[in-house]
Formats: sequence, structure tokens, C-alpha cells
Amino acid sequence: MLSAEKLNDIRRQRQIGIEQLAGQLARGGLDSRQAAVAIKNWQKGLFKPKPRREDVRRLATALAVEENDLVDWRSSYRYAPLSASKARLVTQLIVGRNVQDAMDILKFTRKRAATMIDKVLRSAIAGADEQQADVDNLYICQARVDDAGVRIGTKRWIPKDRGRAHPIRKKACHIHITVTQS
Repeated sequence: MLSAEKLNDIRRQRQIGIEQLAGQLARGGLDSRQAAVAIKNWQKGLFKPKPRREDVRRLATALAVEENDLVDWRSSYRYAPLSASKARLVTQLIVGRNVQDAMDILKFTRKRAATMIDKVLRSAIAGADEQQADVDNLYICQARVDDAGVRIGTKRWIPKDRGRAHPIRKKACHIHITVTQS
């Protein structure tokens, strides 16, 4: 996925205007005005229209950088069967670290969330490896855990005194990990 931060940094360093980039990006279905609007959206982190692989390639040639210098790789685990607060304890350990260091930390962390986060991290690394990124120079730039509410099928009741019943609600979360090259 195209990284908005990297696009802004490289465009400022090279001092290239949006109109110049839009001229390079114009393709079938996008004229230069629509391409300029798309680039402005991408710089804000809004990915509408969604940047295609061809668009990233054209931006990289216009900015005179490699394609992997504009991209970061994301992976997510939706509706993971644990609470978000427990998963956040583990993700805070690995943010900003080298990928190999993070995998070592996850291997020896005695939390249930560590195995799930390890799977998500390995998926992001595999996505980067598929696009010929240098896996040794990858680091985790973002690890986010969002609450997903109550898991489906876990709304049960526990009996209490005097005929009362209290609900048992097991939580779920979404785990998102983003890796990038240094």
C-alpha cells in the first residue's frame, strides 16, 4: 500500500509539484485534473481512488526513487478472539523495532496474544518479501489494536443469587500491523 508519509517526504525533498506528478500519473480513466485530486488525497492518507500498482510505479519513476521506497506493507487479523486491552500489551512491546527483534520478543512472550500477533507480523513480512523488499531492513512502523465488540456466539448467562443472571460477554479485537523499510 502506498505510504502517505513517505510520499510527502520524498516530494518535499525533490521539490516536485503536484501538477508535475499528475502529468506523470495520467492514465486511462484519469485525466491530469483527476490525477492531481488523487495525489492530494493520497498525501492526506485518503486512498480514494485506491492507488494501483501501476500508479505507484509511475509515482516512483516521477520522483526518481524505487517503488519500495514509497510503499509499506500491512496485514491484519480481524475478529481475533481476545480483548483489545490484552493484545495492546503485546503490540506495545514491538512497535518501532526491527522485524527480527520483534519476532524474537514474540517468541518468548508468555501471553496468548503473542502467537496471533506473530502470525500477523509474518503475513506482513511475506507481503513485503513477495514484492522483493529487503526483509533484513524491515521494521514495524505501526501496530494497532482496535476493539471489535462482543464475539458472536458468546452471549451466555451465569446464574447468580435469588434467580438473577449476569451475562458473559467475550470480546474480540482487530489487530493491524504495518512494516516498512528503513
